[in-house]
Amino acid sequence: MSAHCQLTGSQPGFGNAISHSHRRTSRRFDPNVQRKRYWLPGEGRHVRLTLSARAIKTIDAIGIEAAVARIRARGGKV
Repeated sequence: MSAHCQLTGSQPGFGNAISHSHRRTSRRFDPNVQRKRYWLPGEGRHVRLTLSARAIKTIDAIGIEAAVARIRARGGKV
């Protein structure tokens, strides 16, 4: 599963891990991505979305229909 949110578009950030001796090695900051299943009443079916924790809270606030409309407006497939 790629660490990419379908609603917000958040994806991994990259940086350095800095040890006690101050040596730097590459590391990756992954968003908190979850697979979540929602009932989409307008289409009469379930949809499975890959969402960050922030996007799940956004869906709780705006509703699944508005969230799917935003995903489709960004060019995402649902």
